[in-house]
Amino acid sequence: MNEGVIRISGLKVRTRIGVPDEERADWQDLLVDVEMHPKAAFSKMNDEISATVDYHAVCLEIEELAETGSRHLIETLADEIADLVLSRHSAKAVTVKIRKFILPQTEWVGVELRKSV
Repeated sequence: MNEGVIRISGLKVRTRIGVPDEERADWQDLLVDVEMHPKAAFSKMNDEISATVDYHAVCLEIEELAETGSRHLIETLADEIADLVLSRHSAKAVTVKIRKFILPQTEWVGVELRKSV
């Protein structure tokens, strides 16, 4: 099997998220990990950025998405990020992990979502 993976690890994003209104009133920092499986094998990319997933563009788009609006659930944001990657970039599958730092008795809470086309 000749399948490559492109990873973004620990992307810090600011967003307004949480179930209670008070929680969404302030910006929160989340950490996002994204694992993308490009449609083309690395050996077929011919050293061309257009043949792969542009991880810099993905980072900028995720940051913009997170800052737009507010959400109750990190599950919703994970789904939106996965849809963004699959619809705008040359990826056939994506895994999104989000870590939220809200419960004082935990290091973090999080979600993980895998989607493919």
